[in-house]
Amino acid sequence: MKFRAKMVDVSCLNHFTCVVNTISKLTKTCMLRLTAGHLYFMLSDKVANGGVGMWCELSQGNFFDEFQLEGVSAEANEIYLELVPENLFRALKTAYNARSLKIKLTKKHCPCITVAVELPSLSSVNRIVTHDIPVQVIPRRLWQDFKEPSVPDFDVSIYLPSLKIMKNVVDRMKNLSNFLVLEANQNGEMNLKIETDLVSVTTHFKGLGNPPWGECSTLWCFLVSSQ
Repeated sequence: MKFRAKMVDVSCLNHFTCVVNTISKLTKTCMLRLTAGHLYFMLSDKVANGGVGMWCELSQGNFFDEFQLEGVSAEANEIYLELVPENLFRALKTAYNARSLKIKLTKKHCPCITVAVELPSLSSVNRIVTHDIPVQVIPRRLWQDFKEPSVPDFDVSIYLPSLKIMKNVVDRMKNLSNFLVLEANQNGEMNLKIETDLVSVTTHFKGLGNPPWGECSTLWCFLVSSQ
């Protein structure tokens, strides 16, 4: 197995860093699937037991200037790795305003993702900062456990309001109830609501717009645990 990639564009680097930062806040460990065309960050904890499911798909052509991959075999040209996203984020943070960033799969005391950051220098000598991030290679027999989650049938799809605004609302509501009711319709309207024996609070959002999925305009409700 071989993997190496190079990123030069600063905006691409910053965007990639933001993605990894978001993932690091969701989970302590995740799977990284590498293919010839994409990178996938995956998490498949059992939601029924309070876990979080995650599927993040990135087209490598949108981020990397160079990308080379040799998977476990010719017919299975992929690599599955388990890593700590926080470690990857810390390495990427050192690449702020870097000239380039190189990532490759290496074998040190254990399998590692090695991140080499070329930093600006006033002299003719390049400054290279290297980070070795331990990973675990996932054997092929376990790949089937990390499939893209199926999306259940739905009647309504809606664009969310500002996540910062939603977070502020939910943070206040969770002090009043362990459960939050989210309602949405095909008219671009969404409500966040809590109901207890003592209080009923609803926050209304209008004019959000609807992605082109589904045609039903009925109200759609589901229950989300805030625990």
